[in-house]
This record gives sequence, C-alpha cells and structure tokens, in this order.
Amino acid sequence: MNEVFEDLRAALFSVWHRRWLALGVAWGVCVLGWLVVAMIPNAYESEARIYVQLDDVLSDQLGIKGAGKQDIARVRQTLASKVNLEKVVRSTKLGDEIKTPRDMESAIEGLTEKVTVKSEEDNLFELKAEIGKGDLSDGENAALAQSVVQKLIDIFREENIAGARGDVAETIVFLDQQLEERKRELEAAEQRRLAFEAENPDLIGGSDTLSNKRQQLRGDLRDVEADLAAAQSALAAINGQLAGTPRTITTPGAVGGARQALSNAMSQLATMQASGKRESHPDVIAIKKQIAALRVQAANENPNSVGSTNPAYSSLMAIKADRQANVQALLARQAALKSEESSLLASAANEPAVAAEANRISRDYEVLKDKYDELLQDREEMKLRGQVDNERSSFKFEVIDPPTMPRVPSAPNRPLLLIGVLIAGIAAGVGAAFAIGQLRSTFATTGKLERALDLPVLGAISQTMTDAARELRTKRMRMFYAGSAGLGILCVVLLAVEFIQRGMVA
Repeated sequence: MNEVFEDLRAALFSVWHRRWLALGVAWGVCVLGWLVVAMIPNAYESEARIYVQLDDVLSDQLGIKGAGKQDIARVRQTLASKVNLEKVVRSTKLGDEIKTPRDMESAIEGLTEKVTVKSEEDNLFELKAEIGKGDLSDGENAALAQSVVQKLIDIFREENIAGARGDVAETIVFLDQQLEERKRELEAAEQRRLAFEAENPDLIGGSDTLSNKRQQLRGDLRDVEADLAAAQSALAAINGQLAGTPRTITTPGAVGGARQALSNAMSQLATMQASGKRESHPDVIAIKKQIAALRVQAANENPNSVGSTNPAYSSLMAIKADRQANVQALLARQAALKSEESSLLASAANEPAVAAEANRISRDYEVLKDKYDELLQDREEMKLRGQVDNERSSFKFEVIDPPTMPRVPSAPNRPLLLIGVLIAGIAAGVGAAFAIGQLRSTFATTGKLERALDLPVLGAISQTMTDAARELRTKRMRMFYAGSAGLGILCVVLLAVEFIQRGMVA
C-alpha cells in the first residue's frame, strides 16, 4: 500500500515539476477545442402538434369508415414523405442553393434526418424539424425551422382534403371501367348459355339440374302409378256391381215375374262364385236349386210381359265410364313420364361431354355474375363516400399547437461542450507532463531509486536556493497561477457570451 502512495506522490511530483508544459498543452488544447466548438452552427428545433380525425359519425353510420390503423400509418408516412419534403425544400430557403438533382437528393436526405413525426395517441401527432445551417444566422435558422414545420402542415392539409376527393373520383372511374368490362363478359356468357339451352333443353343447368329432373320424374311416376292402381281397383269394383245388377226391370205377366226372379238368382250365383264360394257350398247348392225351379216357371210365363230399363244399372254404367276414362288418362300420363325419363337417361348416358359443358357454362356465368354484383356494390359505396366527402368531409385536421419559434438552440449543447473542452485540456496537459516524466530516467524518491538499483541509499540532499532564486521561483509561481486562472476565466467568458447570444435570438 505504501508503494502505491509513493508512486502516486512520484507521479504528482513529476507533473508538478513539469507544470509549465502541462499548462501550455492545456492552453493549446482548450483554445483549439473552443475554436472547433465555436465553428459548430447552432441548430434550432420547431415543433407542432396536430390532431387528425379520419372518420366521423356519418361515415360510421353509413358503413364507409376508413381502415383505422392503416389510415393512421398512412398519415404518419405522408407527413414526412420525400415528395412533401421536396416541396418544402423548393418553397423555403433550403432550396436557394439547389442547382442539380443530386443537390436536391442530398437536401432531401438531410431534411429527412432532421424531421421527425411521432404519434402520441391514435389521432394526435407531434411534428418536429431541426435546422442548423452554418451560412445562416441563429435567428434565420430558428425562423427556417418554424417555416419548415408550417409548410409540412400546409402541404399535408391540402393533399389530404383535396387529394382524398381526387382519389375517390379516380376510384369510381376505375370501377366504372371494370364494370363495363365485366358487363361485356357477362353478356357473352349469357349468350353462350342461352344458345346451349336452346340446343339442349334437357341439360339446362348442367348435370346437377339433370339429376334433379330425374328425381322429380321418378317421384311423379310413383305418384301416377299409385293413382293408377287405385283407379283400376275402383273400376274392378264397379264391374262387379254391374255384374249383379240387371239391365231392365220386368213387369209381371199372367204367371208372374219368373224371368226377373231367374235373372236375380243367376246374379246372386255369379256374386257367390266371384266371392270364392265353391260348388259344394250350401248357399251355392240352394241358389242352384232355386234357379232350376225358376227356369221351369219362366218357361211357362207369358212371353208378352213388358220390361223397363233399370235406373241403377244406368247409374253404374256412367260411373264405370268415368273410371275407365280416369284409368286411360293415368296410363297416358305414366307412358309420358317413362318416355321423358328415358330421354333424360339417354342424354346423361350418351352425352357426358355435353353435360360437362353445361356445368362449365353455368359455373362461369354464376362467377361472372357474382363478380359483377360485387363491383357494382363497391362502386355505389364509393359514390356514397364521394358525396359524403363533398358535403361533409370525413377528414378533419386541427392544429393543436402551432409551430413554435425556438428561442434556445436545440444543438449543440455548447455550454457543456465548452466545459468539456476545458476538462479535456487540463487532462491533456497533465497527461503530457506525466508521459514526459516517464520517458526520462529520473527518480522522484529515494525508495524508488533503491528498488531500481537494488542498492541501499544512505540519504538525500534537499534543494537549497539563494534569495534571488527564491524570488524568481515566487515570480514564476505567480505567473503559473495567473495562466491557470486565465484558462478558467476564458472558459467563463465564453459561457457568458454563449448565453448572451441565446438571449439575442429573434
């Protein structure tokens, strides 16, 4: 630990021994550094806050509001776009020395680094511009910074209010062109479909419609067959009733109505046989005996007996004719349905390529129609948006804080730089004195000499000075202190000048 303190003492002695060198280096570094700091032009920053509302209540109600976050991003990009920055350069002092496209690109790149847009909230933006040109005074730089921010705000307002309406009009024109083109395609597809349907009426709508038709025909055919079975059963029933009903009613003669009774008995026998009764059935045997007896009576009956038409028989004949006509109609309907089904089956089996073509034509037509309807809806929405923008623009632009006139330079921080140069100069002087002391082979203490030679040191002789030398040393010390104080006083003066200049900015 003692060695560390001894080395520190030796270093301090070495620096103090060469204090004039340290003071000279410090003065040189400080003067040079302060000159460099003085040559750095002051930059002034102007800022403004703007509020942008992209949609209003009417737009929300009509369902034509913007894209939210996309619109906010568009605003942020538009404010500091290169196109807008070029307009700013041309309309301010920044464009006074622009002569070539390369100069314009360089000016735009430089201004891009100096202009910042920050979104504080969804619709609130902070716009800043920092200007520091060496060929302009501080007041001109401050005014130019304010002018740049104001010009950006003016350009953005003009382009978004007037430009938004122009975009809507251009979009409507584009949609009209697309609608006209889709209309021609749709009409051509419709003509192809009509021509195909005229040539192939069975395949209207494609194979899906053909399948639906076959299913419908099969259902109709089943219904007709069920109705036909019921009609045939009703006709058979009426025929059975006619078989048991005499055509005429006989008026009895001298012997009586044996012929009529014989006819009735025979009808009953026929009814029994129709019902499935066999010859050995008692009723059948009894009616046959009755028939045999009636035949004998009919043979002896007066042939001049008078007969009249049976009304029941006539009514049954009318019913039979109606039911026969119904059966014939159902048979005809059944035949027609079977023929139509056979035709559809033949169309599907013999012309699969035609059915596929029908599917393709129908599908193309539906796709074109859906696209046309979608474009038509988009155009109507854009027309409505254009009307809303004309009557009541959904774009609202409000300057919350106008561009400020900067009073204090934003860069560089000259007071801090001046103090930093002073510290750097002192450090450079001390470092130079210490480095020179290390390069020369001298020993500041006896202990350091012992360690270097590895020999014992018996003693050290202190410096003795005469009165004249002592007076000269005192004089030189005063000069050193004056030089050191002058360095600090000069730094304070430069700081005072800097604050005075800041206060003089218009």
